[in-house]
Amino acid sequence: MTLTPMCLCFLTRPAPDGGREVLLGRKKTGFGTGKIVGLGGHVEPNETAVQAAAREIAEESGLIVAVGDLREAASITFRFPLKPVWDMQVDVFVGDRFTGDASESEEIAPRWYPTDELPAQGMWDDNQYWLPQVLEGQRLRAEFVFADDCETVAKTQIVPAPKTQPE
Repeated sequence: MTLTPMCLCFLTRPAPDGGREVLLGRKKTGFGTGKIVGLGGHVEPNETAVQAAAREIAEESGLIVAVGDLREAASITFRFPLKPVWDMQVDVFVGDRFTGDASESEEIAPRWYPTDELPAQGMWDDNQYWLPQVLEGQRLRAEFVFADDCETVAKTQIVPAPKTQPE
């Protein structure tokens, strides 16, 4: 079974209290309905992961972000032994330059959250293991294997990602 190529993008901005906020959204349809997730989705044929991330941000929130303003943050493999059709390879990007105001789409109800108060109870279980580090600027490679309930992480492997050379 091949891994489905996916992307996630986490936009951040200064918070009124001097901290940082991250854009997340409550999933309204499809995989993960009801969960609070990062914005993103499938990487289409003839599209790079970073192009997909910028496109998904626009489709799901109305925000416009330039591909060049997104930084690679993580490469994560998700495995669901009981539902291998859900297995995916996700490229994660972070950015803090964008234009527009986030608005609700058919798929996502976006909302800004303090980066130090992530809504972990409403998110996929894996987020607690890697998202705070990514939002602090770390680069990671990770693999998560979910338990038979397809909700709980059964096994994790997280390592620092090698630095990439600037293009």
